[in-house]
Amino acid sequence: MTPPSNLRIGSVPYLNAVPLTWGLEQSVRFAPPSVLAEELKQGQLDAALVSITEVLLQEGSVVLDQVGIVSHGPVYSVVLAHRKPLDQLRVIHVDTASCTSVNLLRVLMAERGWAPELRPLETYRQVPDCDAVLLIGDPAIEFRSSAGAYEFWDLGDAWHQQVRLPFVYAAWVIRRPARTPALMRHLLQARDAGLQALPHIVDSVSRFDKQFRQKYLGGHIQYSVGIAERAGVQQFGELMAKHLKCRVFPIEWCRLESGSPPARFSTI
Repeated sequence: MTPPSNLRIGSVPYLNAVPLTWGLEQSVRFAPPSVLAEELKQGQLDAALVSITEVLLQEGSVVLDQVGIVSHGPVYSVVLAHRKPLDQLRVIHVDTASCTSVNLLRVLMAERGWAPELRPLETYRQVPDCDAVLLIGDPAIEFRSSAGAYEFWDLGDAWHQQVRLPFVYAAWVIRRPARTPALMRHLLQARDAGLQALPHIVDSVSRFDKQFRQKYLGGHIQYSVGIAERAGVQQFGELMAKHLKCRVFPIEWCRLESGSPPARFSTI
């Protein structure tokens, strides 16, 4: 599967995004979510899998409905590793590759009346020296398999217990001039192909062991965005505005409509 001519697509290099770009690897730029967001702003990409915080803080974001990286409970790969009780933490080192994970932590703690200092994690070699550290993506999975003295607070689970809604970590943001039915269809078809190929992905991807891949892909991580997921995004935005004192912008969700050719899109 190849993208429409001359389109530039970016995604994250994490296991959880593999089903969204299955078969597209040779034509996709892989980078951390914070880098993708900046490249999208600079017009270097036409579409990118971007952290939902970047979407909420950027006025006029156009987001593809129906697809994203979602959890309906424990997510496993966005966790706070801690040695002390949560309410006793004074300093937390955070992986800044995803501003959504950092802001989700800030919101969850603020809702409980906790306000620890957050410091950037310079390198993962620093982790064993930290009493508390926010880990995301594949490095979080790797750390959990070998950590000894830490307990883990799963932020996906904490969010679901608090608001009873799914959490959307990332979504496809499309640069407005590139918003075409062809691009939208391409991204949706890639997701559908990845979900159909999940058994093959679980068998063939080399990261982590097969039992974990089977539990994680399509289990901890889901890939559909609908009414409940959009409500979760709205709730997250409202809590960000409340606790972080930031301006949050409405999202323009864009949906590909089925029907007679030519295909068209609509906004929600």
